[in-house]
Amino acid sequence: MGIHARGKRVHRRVRRLVDYPRSGRAGLRRWLPSWRQLLGSAGLFAFTVTALLIGVYACVNIPDENAGIHREANVYYWSDGTQMVSTGEINRQNVELDQIAPAAVDAVIAAENETFYDDSGVSPKGLARAAINMVRGQETQGGSTITQQYVKNTYLSQDQTVTRKVKEFVIALKVDRKKSKDEILEGYLNTSWFGRGANGIEAAAHAYYGIPARKLDPSQGAFLAAMLKGAELYDPAGGRANRERARGRWAWILDRQVDVGLMSKKERAKYRAFPEPRRQSRSTSLGGQTGYLVDVANKYLKQHTGLTDEELARGGYEIHTTFDKEKVARLERAVRQVLERDLAPGTRAADRHVQIGAASVRPSDGAVVALYGGRDATRHFSNNADTSGIPVGSAFKPFVLAAALQHGLSVRAQPSDADSPATSAAQGRRGVLADSFYAADGTLRRVAGAPDPDHPTLREALFPGGNATYVRLGADVGREQVRRTAVDAGLLPGSMAPLEPSFSVGTSTPSAIRMATAYGTFAAGGLRHDPYSVTRAVKDGTALPGLERPAPGRALDEGVADEVADALRAGGRDLGPGVAAGRTGDQDRLRTAWLTGFTGDLSTAVTVFRVRPGEPRLLPMSGVAGKDSRRGNVLPPRIWAAYAGETGKTGKTGKTGTR
Repeated sequence: MGIHARGKRVHRRVRRLVDYPRSGRAGLRRWLPSWRQLLGSAGLFAFTVTALLIGVYACVNIPDENAGIHREANVYYWSDGTQMVSTGEINRQNVELDQIAPAAVDAVIAAENETFYDDSGVSPKGLARAAINMVRGQETQGGSTITQQYVKNTYLSQDQTVTRKVKEFVIALKVDRKKSKDEILEGYLNTSWFGRGANGIEAAAHAYYGIPARKLDPSQGAFLAAMLKGAELYDPAGGRANRERARGRWAWILDRQVDVGLMSKKERAKYRAFPEPRRQSRSTSLGGQTGYLVDVANKYLKQHTGLTDEELARGGYEIHTTFDKEKVARLERAVRQVLERDLAPGTRAADRHVQIGAASVRPSDGAVVALYGGRDATRHFSNNADTSGIPVGSAFKPFVLAAALQHGLSVRAQPSDADSPATSAAQGRRGVLADSFYAADGTLRRVAGAPDPDHPTLREALFPGGNATYVRLGADVGREQVRRTAVDAGLLPGSMAPLEPSFSVGTSTPSAIRMATAYGTFAAGGLRHDPYSVTRAVKDGTALPGLERPAPGRALDEGVADEVADALRAGGRDLGPGVAAGRTGDQDRLRTAWLTGFTGDLSTAVTVFRVRPGEPRLLPMSGVAGKDSRRGNVLPPRIWAAYAGETGKTGKTGKTGTR
């Protein structure tokens, strides 16, 4: 009996072991968990997941922002407000939320995360979907909120892994608690990729429509929101299939805004036509003349605001320039046409290594409206429009005449003159001196009767020939006085040559910009307007100080300036009616050719010289442009006339002839 009882106990122990998981159940029911087991397992799983999330939440901190997230481009604008070029490794211009059209913001919210302002910043469904996709071997993307996408852009890599997705989830929770919804939305719109090289909605608005983000209409905003889905699939520039996808998503986004209450049906009905983006909306190239324009603008900006190269390199500046897009194109076209027609570098050695520099300045305020710095800024690095070292030759003579008129150099009256010497001296400042000449005895006399062909007047000596006359006039008035007058008119002191006898006939080396400026002083009745190339620069919505338009200064008496301008009109007769011009001629022995001329509202200087790459020494100009051009002097007036003739056709500088 004892043995039998012991056996039964052993048997029961064995039965309990094999009755797991449900004791006393047989068949299939033995293997089905009870509700207690299900509840316990679910609770254990929830506890484990919660503990894990708490651990991850505690361990994962908001990391530092990605190094490139604050890198922006500097954007330069033409004088009409359209974008000229965006420079920098990253094309981004960060803007505040109130600088983005509300309709564009609504389109993004409707398309990407309609519950943005109400959710906690995360999408559990998205995280679960990522895990399922990983198990299936697919990409983990999909279902992210705007906050999560902002976190990915700002703090994490673009890797498609569950680890990155979990970090994104946790960091998004923390960011949502730390930052306001508007801050997150602003950051997202500034960091998202829209295609066409555009990082952020401001760059995208310029890339696709040539306007700032604040001017986007609801239709354009919906289009840009569609690009967030993947510009490589939706940018119409990618082909017909892209365009159809873009059109479909654009329409869906507009409809979606109605569905979620962000747009009325009446407003939606206004937008039936697809908002075609521009084909070429943004230039990122510094080639052609663009690099020279940017160079001049940067120099002016640094000089007047104190910005350093390092600060400019960080980007984020909106720089509005004085450059006229049409005039820049016409000037470049004029240079190219003349060079292609008149130079033959393949067969004529004298035509090799020819360089052109040119600049146009508005005399009424000093704005630099156009320049030609060379064939291509990415291949010819020196800006010929803003370089020194090119002697100006006889084009300098008007400053000698102005100095003589301004400072009342006396003119000896002829015996037959009824005026007294004192009266003649007084009249020398107003119209008499320019019609005077040096007599055989070396004295400066007024013309009496017929002009003497052997003794040109000061007017006549301004132009080809007459260098000896101006060497003498410079000595009489005082070369220091001439130097001061030229600087007062607009030339830089650093470009002035030593005060030797040849100083008065142009050994100084001003840039084309400064020559156009100084001749503009004659055109403006003696008021000097210093050249400027930037009207406004903005960083983070704040305008930089120091860029106020330069105030004019009185450089010459109005009568003196008018007299010089009148004298110069004789030199511009072949360029068109009313054109005043000074130029170099065959008598000039300097290795350059110049012409500077002005009409009522445009002063333009053109210089031609030769220099071999890598060698600073100027090459001879003899024979440049053929046998009829002894020193290349035919080129500047031809370029000037071609350029002025084109602008004259549009009525922008007055009618001028062509040569």
